[in-house]
Amino acid sequence: MLKILIVDDEAVVRHGIALGIDWAQEGCAVVAEAANGAEGIEAVHRYHPNLIITDVRMPHMDGLEMMKQLRAEGCEAHAIILTAYSDFEYARSAIQFGAVDYLLKPFENEDLIASVRKVLELDRRQASVGTDPLKALPKGDKSRIVMQAMSYIAEHYADQGINISTIAEAVSVSEGHLSHAFKKETSYTVNNYLTGYRVHQAIRLLKDPAIRVYEVAEQVGYRDVAYFCSIFKKNTGISPSEYQDHWHAPVNGF
Repeated sequence: MLKILIVDDEAVVRHGIALGIDWAQEGCAVVAEAANGAEGIEAVHRYHPNLIITDVRMPHMDGLEMMKQLRAEGCEAHAIILTAYSDFEYARSAIQFGAVDYLLKPFENEDLIASVRKVLELDRRQASVGTDPLKALPKGDKSRIVMQAMSYIAEHYADQGINISTIAEAVSVSEGHLSHAFKKETSYTVNNYLTGYRVHQAIRLLKDPAIRVYEVAEQVGYRDVAYFCSIFKKNTGISPSEYQDHWHAPVNGF
């Protein structure tokens, strides 16, 4: 369930968003409303929403200042920006703070729903590769051979020469035996699991704003940066640099 916080100084807008859409049908729930950025920050601390739908210009604290402070605190909630026509260019800078989309007021409910679905799709993609594959499967469902293979991958994923042959040799079985057991017990091929594990580690590394994409590629076992970028985008839907930009928006200015 996607938890939504609505931040807008116009009560009619807040209530219209909260009550005018069947959020449950979209797999969402509005957990709180706030009338300005300061109240929005308090609501984030209390309710921990996954998505913040916020106006730009509000009294006491505007939407961008709110997002700036939240990002500085480490808040990773998605954001959708609402703006009047005169604020449009101003709202573009909100993308720096991880905004998934921005909508011009007045907007149709269908437009907002489409934006929220972008967030749901982004979460789905991240969940498919952002969870450690080794932890995602119950230990009781894995044989000794598969567990050993997974442990070997966890220790050697950064080795450029790792492949099904070296993994099978390490766990003392044939490639065919390992391939069959691994697929049967995890639904992954060995190569797909290795790729997913590398992408998971790359996501972890990209959360460091100082690291370069080529350094990430090397640290997860790819000599060819372009190939790494292709693999990353195929698995997540976005490039490594786009992922890094999404989580590391500037917090010292617009």
